[in-house]
Amino acid sequence: MNLEQLLNDVNNFVWGPIMLALLVGTGVFLTVRLKFLPWRNLMYAIRMIFEKKDQHEGDISPFQSLMTALSATVGTGNIVGVATAMVLGGPGALVWMWVSALFGLSTKYGESVLAVKYRETNSVGEMSGGPMYAMKNGIGGAFGSVMATLFALFAVFSSFGIGNMTQANSIASAIHASFGVSTATTGAVITVLSLLILVRGIRSIGAVSSVIVPLMAALYFIAAIVAILTNISAIPAGVAEIFRMAFSMDAVTGGVGGSIVASMLTAMRWGVARGVFSNEAGMGSAPIAAAAARTDHPSRQGYVNMTGTFFDTMIICMLTGLVIASSGALGMTDPATGKLVSGANLTILAFKSAFGESAPLIVSVSLALFAFSTILGWEYYGEKSLEYLVSARPAIMAYRVIFSLITFVGATTTLEIVWNFSDTMNGLMSIPNLICLIWLSKDIAQECFEYEKDVIEKEK
Repeated sequence: MNLEQLLNDVNNFVWGPIMLALLVGTGVFLTVRLKFLPWRNLMYAIRMIFEKKDQHEGDISPFQSLMTALSATVGTGNIVGVATAMVLGGPGALVWMWVSALFGLSTKYGESVLAVKYRETNSVGEMSGGPMYAMKNGIGGAFGSVMATLFALFAVFSSFGIGNMTQANSIASAIHASFGVSTATTGAVITVLSLLILVRGIRSIGAVSSVIVPLMAALYFIAAIVAILTNISAIPAGVAEIFRMAFSMDAVTGGVGGSIVASMLTAMRWGVARGVFSNEAGMGSAPIAAAAARTDHPSRQGYVNMTGTFFDTMIICMLTGLVIASSGALGMTDPATGKLVSGANLTILAFKSAFGESAPLIVSVSLALFAFSTILGWEYYGEKSLEYLVSARPAIMAYRVIFSLITFVGATTTLEIVWNFSDTMNGLMSIPNLICLIWLSKDIAQECFEYEKDVIEKEK
C-alpha cells in the first residue's frame, strides 16, 4: 500500500460515519445537558454580537473575535461543499446540514466557554486559549497534557494544508478561470497581502476580518437572494422535494435532483459530513479565537461565538442550497465527461439561471474572498497552537512569515498527499476536543446556568 492510499484510508475513517456520529452526538448531549438554552437564547446571542461591553481583559472585541472565527469557518465549503453534498447525498442533504448545525450551536457554545474560562496570558500580554488550555488546566494531569499536545500538533499541521494551501489554490484557480490571471501572479499577491496582515498579529487579523467577513457575507447574501427570487416559482416544489428526499427510507429520485437517487441515510451522511466540515463545530478551532475576546464572562463569549455556526451553515450554506435547488441545475451532466456537474461548477451553473454569464465572476470573487479570509483565521489557530508547544517568540514570528510564504506554494502547486494529510489532521483535532467537551460538560453547564440566572434573567 502506497502512502497516498494509506492517507486516503485514514482520512475516510476520520471523516467516516463513526466520527460524524460522535460529533453530532456530542452536540445532542450538550444540548440536553444545557436544557436547550443555546437554542432558546439564539436571538439573545445575535444581539450580543453588536453590544459594546468589551472593556474587559482580552486582545480584541467580541465582534472581532467572532469575525476572526467566521473568517476561518466561512470558506470554500459554503460554495463547493454544499453543491457536493447535494450531488452525493441528494437535495435532502441540505436538511441534514441544517440539523447538524442546530446541535452544533451547543457544541460551539461549550468549546468557546471552556476557551475563555481556562485561557492564559502569554509573555507579551496576549490571551492564549483554546481546547489545549482547557485540557491542560481543566482536565489536568498527564492525560490532559498529552491530549493538549496532540490537539496542538494536529492544529499546526492542519493550518498549513486546510487553512492555507488548499485555500490559496482555490483562489488562484478561481481567478485564473474568471480573469485569465496566472496562478503565480495571484500567488504573489496573496503572499504579500498575507505578510502585511499576519506579521502584525491578532489585532491586525481581527481588524481586517471585521471588515472583510461582513462585506463578503453581505455580497454573497444579496447575490443568493436575487438568484432565489428570480426562480421563486420553483421554490415551493423544490423545498418539498428537499424534505421528501431527506426523510425517505428508500432510495428515491426527485424533480429537483433530476437523475440523482438517494435515501435518508445517504442524505444524512453527506449532509452531516459537509455541515460539520463547514461550520467546524466540535473540531476545536474556533474557540482559539474566542479566547482572545474582551469579555466579562465565558458564557457571554460562548453565546457570541455560537452564532458563527448559525451564520455559516443555517444561513450561508442554506442560501447556496436553495439557489441550486431552485435553478434546475442539480442532476445535470457535463456533456464533455458524462458525469454529474458538482462542486463550484454546479454553483456557477445555478447562479447562471439568474445572472447569466456574470455567474462565474460572482462565484469566483466569493470563493476568493471566502478562501482568503480562511487563510487569515487559520494562521491564528496555527500560531496559538504552536505557541502552546513552543513558547519562544522568535518561533512565532518565523511561523507568521513561513505561513505567508507557503500560500505561494499552495497557489501554484497541487500537492494531493499534503492536502489529504492535512485533511486527516483537521479531523483528528476533534477527537481530543470531543473528549474534553464531555469530560468538562459539568463546567460548561455550571457557567451556562450561572450566566442565565445572574445576567440573562435580569436583562429580560
